Amino acid sequence: KEEVIITESVYETISGEIKSGKNSYFNTALVALLAVASFFLGMFWTKANLLEKGTAVSNSAPTNVPVKAVNNDNAPVAVNTDQLKLTNEDHIKGNRNAEILLIEYSDTECPFSKRFHPTAKQAVEEFKDKIALVYRHFPLDQIHSKARKEAEATECAAKLAGNDGFWKMADKIYEVTPSNDGLDLESLPKLASEVGINQNNFKKCLDSGEMAQKVENNLQSGIKAGVQGTPGIFLINTKTNKTKIIPGAVPFDQIKTAINELL
Repeated sequence: KEEVIITESVYETISGEIKSGKNSYFNTALVALLAVASFFLGMFWTKANLLEKGTAVSNSAPTNVPVKAVNNDNAPVAVNTDQLKLTNEDHIKGNRNAEILLIEYSDTECPFSKRFHPTAKQAVEEFKDKIALVYRHFPLDQIHSKARKEAEATECAAKLAGNDGFWKMADKIYEVTPSNDGLDLESLPKLASEVGINQNNFKKCLDSGEMAQKVENNLQSGIKAGVQGTPGIFLINTKTNKTKIIPGAVPFDQIKTAINELL
């Protein structure tokens, strides 16, 4: 739905001209102008609404038929749970064999992903061995052109410094970026150095593009799983296979409640 707000004075001017039947040329031009204004206002409203919800617009489409999972309101939601299984390439914080997996598909330039990142880590700290945080990349290329390279940067950190290096680099990027493509990509080697990674080796890895496919694999996994925006968050009980979909960057109390329900 698109809305256009017209001030009272403008409305009176328009209605007066139309009622008088005078200056038909002016009326025609004014109607055309309002139509154009309506289009652009609607476009800006739609984009703002997408950003508010963290909605992703992807050029790719799922290649398989999704199954049904349940969200917090017990309403059916299309999600392919096969895509949520742990892989050897996953970056995990916490106990890999935990009863609960918190799988987060995120975009480092998304302000909502930035907001949720410390919340996810807080869950691991509070529930300890009962939960593991799994981070996967979901760069929204259409609105965050820098996110994909930043994702590659975290993968280069993982290559050079292991799982711990990945988390340090991801934490650092979320800490310093103002979001919405506000981070200077030229600063990535310096950020890597600040978290203890050899700057020259990091730059060589990042410039080579060798981690691009891993980021793309994460993105495709998210698309097939049913992710529609960032952060895309799933809670899974590994014993019962019951899955909850978390609607975006919710407060910690809401995550805590959902985890307790699954436990």
